[in-house]
Amino acid sequence: MKLSLGRSLLKVLRAQKKISKRIEKAVAKTRGRTTRSASRSAKSILIETAAFGSNPGHLVMKSFVPTTRLPKNPALVVLLHGCHQTPESLDAAAGFSKLAKERGFVLLYPQQKRANNSQNCFNWFRPSAVARDRGEVRSIKQMVEHICERHRIDRSRIFVAGLSAGGAMAGALVANYPSLFAGAAIIAGMPFGSARDAMSALRAMKSGAAPPPGGWGRPIAEISPEAKAWPAITIWQGMEDRVVKPVNALACVAQWLEVQGISENSGRLEEKPWGRLQSWKVSGKLKVALYSVSNMGHGLPIKKRKSVTALRSADPYVIPVEISAPAEMMRLWGLSRFRI
Repeated sequence: MKLSLGRSLLKVLRAQKKISKRIEKAVAKTRGRTTRSASRSAKSILIETAAFGSNPGHLVMKSFVPTTRLPKNPALVVLLHGCHQTPESLDAAAGFSKLAKERGFVLLYPQQKRANNSQNCFNWFRPSAVARDRGEVRSIKQMVEHICERHRIDRSRIFVAGLSAGGAMAGALVANYPSLFAGAAIIAGMPFGSARDAMSALRAMKSGAAPPPGGWGRPIAEISPEAKAWPAITIWQGMEDRVVKPVNALACVAQWLEVQGISENSGRLEEKPWGRLQSWKVSGKLKVALYSVSNMGHGLPIKKRKSVTALRSADPYVIPVEISAPAEMMRLWGLSRFRI
């Protein structure tokens, strides 16, 4: 019996390894390269903090705090990288630290370890990693608490954004701690509760997950039944994304509309030069928005500039198109340029 169980476990481990390799190939194929060389070449301006709590998810904490012109009680932006990324590669390509300098806010970059996930993905598909006060979501919350105390953060202005696996983890954070955040952006991410392991995650990414019993809002309502208010959620999706199919963005929209009791028919559709914007407001305030970006694959959209080649070499999952997600987030979150 013991020998049989051992063989069965070995088969499972081999299958999981194959799945991880398939995910890696799918992501790498989209842009044709990985970001390892970019990570090595990017000059790091992020500071690592070793001790910030019990850290049950075994993550790394990195941050950027402007040394000049920082308000007494600054805002905080939490950024979650995607698979095959590092905080350094994402920051170098998207320029969030430059925005933090210009606009006077603090950046927090949680980082995954290869010991936790061989592809550097946050484990959004593992229930133990995204359950309240457990695993990776607990580690990130501890980072937020640590940096809030150390830098006197304005707790009414804490925002979170994530790309791909980081986008799915951003959704998990809001699902668990809705009162912690004033706004969130899920970029090429997945609905909360759409997978329970690597195999179901791969299927959902490629084909879209079936709604759970009770609808997409139920997983969030079950984990935060006491929640009365939710931060504004923006969902970003490249229409040519072959890693996370666009149907998953629609599921994300359905999830956040359902949990807030908002009718899908109450939304507004606008055609834009860069694609399509659907938005849902309540009493004039934005609650949910879907940015469907034309001619874009799997990644974070940034505005095209002259130095397109340099931007692509910094991180292939930061994609120059006709709209900038970082700039739009700054606008929606009220993080205007710093005034003396």
